Amino acid sequence: MRKKGAAIELAKKFIQSDPFRAAQALETLSPHDAALVLKELPHSAAAQCLEHLPPLSAAQLLEKNSREDAAAILLRMDRHHAADTFRRLSQGFSRTVIPLLAGDFARDMGEILAYPKDTAGRIMHTEFLAFRSDMKVREVILKLRHIAKKHLPAAYCYVVDTSNSLLGVLNMRDLLLAPPDALVETVMIKEVARVSPFADKEELAAVFARRHYLAMPVVNETGRLIGVVSAKNIIASTEEEATEDLQILFGASAEERVHSPVLFKVRKRLPWLHINLATVFLAGAVVALFQDLISRLAVLAVFLPIVAGQGGNAGIQTLSVVLRGMIMREIEPKSAARVVLNEVWVGLINGLGTGLVTAFIVWLWKGNPYLGLVLGTAMVVNLLAAGLSGAIIPLTLKRIGFDPAQSSGIVITTITDVVGFFALLSTAWLLQGKLL
Repeated sequence: MRKKGAAIELAKKFIQSDPFRAAQALETLSPHDAALVLKELPHSAAAQCLEHLPPLSAAQLLEKNSREDAAAILLRMDRHHAADTFRRLSQGFSRTVIPLLAGDFARDMGEILAYPKDTAGRIMHTEFLAFRSDMKVREVILKLRHIAKKHLPAAYCYVVDTSNSLLGVLNMRDLLLAPPDALVETVMIKEVARVSPFADKEELAAVFARRHYLAMPVVNETGRLIGVVSAKNIIASTEEEATEDLQILFGASAEERVHSPVLFKVRKRLPWLHINLATVFLAGAVVALFQDLISRLAVLAVFLPIVAGQGGNAGIQTLSVVLRGMIMREIEPKSAARVVLNEVWVGLINGLGTGLVTAFIVWLWKGNPYLGLVLGTAMVVNLLAAGLSGAIIPLTLKRIGFDPAQSSGIVITTITDVVGFFALLSTAWLLQGKLL
C-alpha cells in the first residue's frame, strides 16, 4: 500500500509540473488502463490532466468513473474545457452528472454550450473587471488595489451602466492622473471595440490582428457586457483549428492525436479511405474507357501519373491559399468570384508554362511532336481544372454550411485525376492517326 501511495504521489507531482506531457502519456495507454490511473488520482490532478486531452477522449475517460467522481473532476476543470467535455458525454451519463454540479458552474456551462461552436460565446471568460459609471476614481483605485493583493488584475477595466451595458474602458494612466473625486465616466475612453457572442473565430482573429488588443469585450444584442475574449485564447484556438484543418484536409479526424488508440484512429480514418477508394475507381473507369487505345499506344500509360500528379499538386496549392484567405477573413462574399477567376487565370498560365516544357521534353524523348502536343494539352486542361476546383470547392462548402477543409484534398485530387486522364486520353484518341 505504501508503494502504491508513493506511485500516486509521484504521478500527482508529474501532472502538476507538466500536465501537457502527462496527458500525452495517458493517451498512450489503453482506455481501460488510463481510466484506472485517473481513478487513483486526486480530483484536482485528474482535472489538470483532462484539460490537455481532446474533449472526446476526456469524456470517454470520465464515463469510466462514477458519476460522483466525474462531477468532482468537471468542477475542478476550466469551465470552457468542462463544457466541451460535457457536451461529448453520452446522454444517459450526462443526465446523472448534472444534478451533482454546483448551480453557478452548471449555469456557466449552460451559457457556454448555448452558443454555436467556434464562436466568441464559447471561448469567452465571464470573469472580468467592470465598474459603474457613477463610481469615483478614488473608489475604483481602492478596489483595484484590493484585487491586486489576491491576484493580478485583468488586462482592461470596463465601465458599465446600471443595466450592465458597456459604456467605455479605463486607461490606467488616465485613471491615476485623474482627480480622486472625478466620476469614472469622465475619465473613460468611450470608443470601445466590441464583438458579438456569435462572432466566429475567423472574425475574432481578424479583429485582434487589426487592433492588437490584449482582450475584447463581448456584448449581447442589447449591448450588455457578458464576457471577455482574450488574445491568448484566440491564438491558442487558431493554432488548434489550423492543426485540425490540416488533419481534416487529408481525411483524418480533428479529434485524433499522435498517441490516440489504434482502434480510434482506424475508426476515424477508414471511412474516408473507402471514399478515396471509390474516387480511385472513378478515375480507373475513365482509363477503362480508353483501354483499347492504351493497348495500341502503351506509351500513354507512362504519362498518366505525370499529368495526374501535376494537377493534384496545383489543386492543393490553390486550396491552401484559398483556405488561408478564408481563415484570415481576406475573402468576402462579394470578392469570391474574383478569387475564383484569379485562380483560374493562374491555373491557365501555369498550365501553359508546364505544358510547353512537357511537350518539348516528350518530343525530344519520343521523337513525336504530336505526342508532345497531347501531353501539353492535357497539362493545360488539368491545371486549369485544378485552379478552378481548388478555389470553388472550399468556397462552395462554406456557402452551404460545411467545413471548407472537410477532405477537400480528396475531392480535388479526384477531379484532377479524372480530368487529367480524360484530357490526355481523349486528345490522344483524336490524334491517334498521328501517334501510331
